[in-house]
Amino acid sequence: MTVTQPTRALAALSLVMALGLAGCSSGSGDAPADEASGDQPAQDASTTLTVWVDSERVDSLQGAADAYEEKTGVAVEIVGKDTGDIKDDFIQQVPTGEGPDIAMGAHDWLGELTTNGVVAPLELGDTAGDYLDVAIDAATYDGTVYMLPYAVENIAVLRNQELVPEQPTSFDEMIASGEDAGLDHPFIVEQGAEGDPYHLYPFQMAFGAAVFGTDEGGYDATDLQIGGEGGEQFATWLGEHGKNGSGEFNTDVDGDIAKQAFLDGTAAFWLTGPWNVGAAIDAGIDVAIDPVPSPTDDVAAPFAGVKGFFLSSESENKVAATDFLVNYLGTEEAQLALFEAGNILPALSAAAETASDDPIIAGFAVVGENAVPMPAVPAMGAVFEYWGIAEAEIIGGSEPVARWQKLTSDIEAAIG
Repeated sequence: MTVTQPTRALAALSLVMALGLAGCSSGSGDAPADEASGDQPAQDASTTLTVWVDSERVDSLQGAADAYEEKTGVAVEIVGKDTGDIKDDFIQQVPTGEGPDIAMGAHDWLGELTTNGVVAPLELGDTAGDYLDVAIDAATYDGTVYMLPYAVENIAVLRNQELVPEQPTSFDEMIASGEDAGLDHPFIVEQGAEGDPYHLYPFQMAFGAAVFGTDEGGYDATDLQIGGEGGEQFATWLGEHGKNGSGEFNTDVDGDIAKQAFLDGTAAFWLTGPWNVGAAIDAGIDVAIDPVPSPTDDVAAPFAGVKGFFLSSESENKVAATDFLVNYLGTEEAQLALFEAGNILPALSAAAETASDDPIIAGFAVVGENAVPMPAVPAMGAVFEYWGIAEAEIIGGSEPVARWQKLTSDIEAAIG
C-alpha cells in the first residue's frame, strides 16, 4: 500500500455530545454494563472519580469526563502523570487509600498489580465481545478480566516501496529482494550488545517456540516452552544469520543505527513499531507495512502490547468507576479520541475499523491479527534476565543449541 501523511478524518468536535448519548444508550450512567437493566444503585452527586493517565492523554479523556459528569453528576478528575511513575505510585498508594480510582497502564503490569492486590476485577459484561480478541486476552489474568483495553500495539516490517515494490512472502525472499535492489543490508532490525528478544520473537514463534504455554486462564508459567526442539531450531537459524553466517542479525546495530539505515535508503526492510513510522514518512519514504516474513511455513507472530485502564481494589466508588470505564471509555468516540492522541490501533473493534481508514494503521492491524499478548506473569522477569544475552551470544558466534539449552536451564532455575 502507498502511504502519504496518515489521515485524520475523525469527528473530534462532536465527542462530548456523542459520549453523552453513548452513556445514555448503555442504560443509566450509574451502573456497570452487566447491571444496565433492572434496579440500579444511586450515586452520591458529590462523588469524584480520580483517574491517573499519562500526561499526553489528559485532553483526549476530558470529553468523556465532562459527558459523564453531565449525565450522572459524578465528577471525574483527570490527573496527568509521567508514564514511568504510574505503576510504582499506584502500587504504593492504593493500599494507603491515597491512590486513584482508575489508572492507565500496560497489560504486562498485571502480574505485579495482582500480586500486590491493588487491582479489582472489571465486569465488562456483554461488551467484552466488542473488543479485539488479543485485547481481551491481554486484559485477562488468571482467567479474570482486570483491564479496560483501549489500544493494541505490535511490530511489523516497514518496506521502502521505491526500493522493493512487491511484498515478499518469506524471510529468504525478503533478503533476496533487498539484495536484488543492490543493498548491502537489505533488512535491518535493532539488537544491541544485550540482544533484543522482543524484536526477534516473531521468528522464534515461527519455529513453534513460545515462551510459555497457555490454559483457560491465560499463560501458564509452569509450562515453559521456550526450550525443546522448536527453540533449538530457532537458535540454529539465528546463528546461521548472525556474525558467522549471512549477517542479517548484528549486535552492533542498535535502534538508532537501524533507524538511520532505513531513512538513508541503505536498508529496504525495517522491523519496528508504529512509533517509528512518522520519521520514515517525514524522510519522504514511500512506506508499506508488511507482515513479518516467516523463515518457516508457520506464521511469524509478534508480541502485542495492550494499553488500558485498571480499577483500584481500594476504590470507594467501584460502581461509578466501572460505569465510567465500560460505558464511557469503552465507546468508539472515546477510543478514537485516544487514538488521535497516540496513533495506536484502538482496542475496540468498531474504533479499530474506523482508525484503519489510515493505511498505516490498517497495515499494523493486519499483522496484529496474528500477534500474541506479551506474557504478564511475574516469571517473565526471569525470562528477560537471560533471554536477550543468550540471543546476542548466538548472533555473535556461540554454539546455538548448547547456548539455547543453557538459556532454558537458567530460566528454569530462576523460576524455581
